[in-house]
Formats: sequence, structure tokens, C-alpha cells
Amino acid sequence: MKPSITPIDREIRLGDDEFIVSKTDTKGIITYCNRVFMHIAGYSEAELLGKQHNIVRHPDMPRGVFRFLWQTLQDGEEFFGYVKNMCKSGAYYWVFANVTPDYDERGRIVGYYSVRRKPSDQAIAALAPIYKEMLELEARAGAKDGPDASTRLLQEKLDAMGTTYNDLVMSLDK
Repeated sequence: MKPSITPIDREIRLGDDEFIVSKTDTKGIITYCNRVFMHIAGYSEAELLGKQHNIVRHPDMPRGVFRFLWQTLQDGEEFFGYVKNMCKSGAYYWVFANVTPDYDERGRIVGYYSVRRKPSDQAIAALAPIYKEMLELEARAGAKDGPDASTRLLQEKLDAMGTTYNDLVMSLDK
């Protein structure tokens, strides 16, 4: 069960040379986490291993982004994106995430690797209003329909910009 944590308005920033690394099984259960992850998020290894990766999900993140992430991964593709996570203390940290499927020798997906690094301020400034709009739509649509509604909103915005999510996020951190 995910712990009940009250978010606070305190940002933790990754250093330019810090990388958060984790590995999960196909259900999102953490099977590996590096020391940077533990340090930034404020959890011990024992508190992270065997837990859902959403233990660090910040309530400011629209569920539609995670729906999109899982759809991308289940299609066997890499996901690149910006994510606001929450520390055990309630503080938050932004990351630029790359999540990659892990295949066994038969070509079956057996888990996922994730490497996260410090995002640029301009990328966060560009995406935060979109995420906020998605989150507001999710609240209006309700728990059942919210993630799909906000994923559609994101796709509509991308279509209007003439781009894909991957192309957008890759263009923001230059």
C-alpha cells in the first residue's frame, strides 16, 4: 500500500551528474534502486524494494501521463518524459525519465529499466501547464474516466502542435 504523504512546497533538485536508476518487474514492482534514488526520494532500500514504483508518484502528476507511459512500454517502445515525483518527506523532485523494456532471451518483456536525470527548467515550464490542465480534466471526469480523458487531451494538444510526445519532450531539453 502506498504511504499517505502530504505534499509540501519544497523542491529537491538532482545534480547535473546525478542519475536515478531503478528496475521493476512487468507490474511496476521495484526490484532494484540505486543510492541516488534512495537519497533523493528519502527512502531506504528496504522501503523501496518490493514496492510499486508509484510510491514516489506526486499528486500533481496526471494519471493520463502514466497511462500513456504504460501503453508505450506495453507496445515494446521506450518512454521518454518529464515526471514530478514526491519524496518520503513530501518534498518533490522533477526528472527527465527514460524507461526501457527489459527482454528475456525469448523476446518477452520481463521488466523495465528506468534512468532519470535532472531536467531543464525550460522543459518543466513548458510541460507544467499542460500537466495542470490534464489534472484538472481528470478531476472533472472522475477516477474511472479521468486518465483516458487526460490522455486524449494530451494527444489533442500534440496533434495541434504537429508533434508526438517523444518529439516534444526530446525538443525541450536542448
